[in-house]
Amino acid sequence: MADKNSPQQNKNIAAQLTARIDRLPVMVLPLSVVLSLAFGYFIALYDVIDVGIAFSATSLKYTGLTSTEASIVVSLGLFGYIPGALLLGYLGDRIGRKPMLMTTAMLTAIGSLGNAFSSNFVEFSIFRFITGMGIGGDLILVPTYLVEMVPAKNRAKYFNLVYIAGWAGLGLGPFMASYIDVINPAIGWRVIFLVGATLAFIVFAIRGHASETVRMLALKGKIDEAEKVVKDMEEKAMKKTGLTTLPEPIVYTFEHKKVDPFYVFKNPKYRVRVIAVMLSIFFFYFGEYPYLTEFLLWTSTVPSLSSLSNQITLYYGDAGIATFLGAILLRTVIDKVRRPILTTISYFVGMVLGIAIAVIGATSANLTMMLTGFVLANLIGVGWSNQLNYLNGTENVPTYARATSFAFSDGVAHLGAAISTAIILSIIPVLGAVTTWIGFQIPMVIMGIILIFVLPNTIGKSLEEINEATAGV
Repeated sequence: MADKNSPQQNKNIAAQLTARIDRLPVMVLPLSVVLSLAFGYFIALYDVIDVGIAFSATSLKYTGLTSTEASIVVSLGLFGYIPGALLLGYLGDRIGRKPMLMTTAMLTAIGSLGNAFSSNFVEFSIFRFITGMGIGGDLILVPTYLVEMVPAKNRAKYFNLVYIAGWAGLGLGPFMASYIDVINPAIGWRVIFLVGATLAFIVFAIRGHASETVRMLALKGKIDEAEKVVKDMEEKAMKKTGLTTLPEPIVYTFEHKKVDPFYVFKNPKYRVRVIAVMLSIFFFYFGEYPYLTEFLLWTSTVPSLSSLSNQITLYYGDAGIATFLGAILLRTVIDKVRRPILTTISYFVGMVLGIAIAVIGATSANLTMMLTGFVLANLIGVGWSNQLNYLNGTENVPTYARATSFAFSDGVAHLGAAISTAIILSIIPVLGAVTTWIGFQIPMVIMGIILIFVLPNTIGKSLEEINEATAGV
């Protein structure tokens, strides 16, 4: 049997197996797996913005929290992303993608359920941190799983299909949650958290039926099991396309070493890539999260808007649909233009201009201009940026460290979110609203430009060609 071959023979067979996946003409992941991954995104993205709605001026008094405590609770959830991403990402490389994807779903479910029944600051804080750990791990492991199990050709488009379904969490979620919150603010915030918990428990059950990724099975020497998964994928691809034969796989040869995932930082090419991606995401989160979680809380403190708080909350939720539409729009260019270039465009157009208009609208009580700003920020800034960040973080590192390195990039980057959400409300009175909100966006645009010069072109290329065969172990 293949598993009884020598380690080097197994490595050669592993290279052939991954090449066989990359030459498949279509994605053939089971629908149940696709849905479980998409709903993982749905929950994560739903939670990110809906916690802001749950703690909006409309319902905050019913939670028993002050505005300061609510801001701390939001920040603690974001701080939870960091250990969740680093620990679960590392274990994803050491143990496997599947068991850690199940763990992330369970943590998210427990945390959301706990928040639905929280009654004081301590309980909110503990369960938000747990939720943050689950979401932080999921945001790392879902893209890692996807890029390893779809063909090289149009990899980003296949990823985009799952991403669109999940992105509804940041589009349809706020739309639904804002109306729940306004209709019955006394219990609406509890319902918002219960929805997230219910979806997470469903995701946990479905993911139990998924297979481990072929690249991870091969890396662990489980060649027979990997061969079985690949053969099943090939049969499904031929049945789906009507082909009787498949193209010859292009196998890339490269040096193999059994190393710890953190060994990736000893390679100068990977080290530069990982740090550049981390800084790019750090400043993106630094600018994005205050808008997603603190904007409604801030507008509630503006005297001229106190009578419009309900309308602002509804506009904020309505504009969330633009995020879903933006993810669809990205599909038209994602496999035609280099990821770093698209990243820079999304940072600039979506966030700098979008939030500037939103804030100008808010400070002048112009609801039409505010809604326009919400739509612009969500359509390209949010609808494009996150997916491109995930691709940048997972495509440019080797299999043995894919989850760990992206966990480092995304996990550490969430410090940007935690820091900015904790300080922005105190900075606005000093620097002014427009200066503060726009100023928080400028660094990410600069980092987007830097990515253009640091990251290679990944369009249509095998993960092994991008990494192991050119950058080495």
